[in-house]
Amino acid sequence: MKSRLHENRGFMKISINKAHFPVSVLGPGKRLGIWLQGCSIGCKGCVSQDTWERDPGRDMTVAQLLGWCRETATGGFDGVTLSGGEPFDQPQALAALLEGLMRWRTRSKLDFDILCYSGYPHATLQKNHAKILAKLDALIPEPYIDAKPLTHIWRGSYNQPLIPLSARGHRKYAPYLNTLADTAAKRVQTMLDGARVWYVGIPGRGDMVALESACKTRGVEFTQVSWRS
Repeated sequence: MKSRLHENRGFMKISINKAHFPVSVLGPGKRLGIWLQGCSIGCKGCVSQDTWERDPGRDMTVAQLLGWCRETATGGFDGVTLSGGEPFDQPQALAALLEGLMRWRTRSKLDFDILCYSGYPHATLQKNHAKILAKLDALIPEPYIDAKPLTHIWRGSYNQPLIPLSARGHRKYAPYLNTLADTAAKRVQTMLDGARVWYVGIPGRGDMVALESACKTRGVEFTQVSWRS
């Protein structure tokens, strides 16, 4: 009965904007990065506005996503980072994904951590999604506030804390709780996907506009960007 329940959860649909490996700017080490599609919060100044709209065309099964994770990270990795979009806007699918990741970790005797971003306040997540939080190793909650500066590593505005949630999370994230963003070797990665360029990470205020302007002076013009509606 238990295995049949797990199998059924694997067929649950989850809406994904993109997935990338390796990601090295959203958590410690070399990571699988998964961005969920759909966000009901819509923080002003968000650089990932392409992840806001719910799009059934981006649906896949949790089993398919877990299969991609296993096939992609065969050479070893340190963690999984979940972002969006808003992961907690798909709570059942998020729970199923986390359960699958935890089973993989246990059966394969791996030690990767799971970090999740959310624009919801920590108190709201504790009240509404305590069972999901129990499946995470670390959480970066609270809405992005454009008027507040970027100060600490992996966080967009200084109101956003880094919260370890498990023994593994405390062990892996304790050294970074107060690490300043300026100490990081890099904050943004670049990757190509056909005719599109993806920027992954936490840019500083004005960085993306400055990048767009610099590219334009060199004859490269962006026809569509995710940081502007």
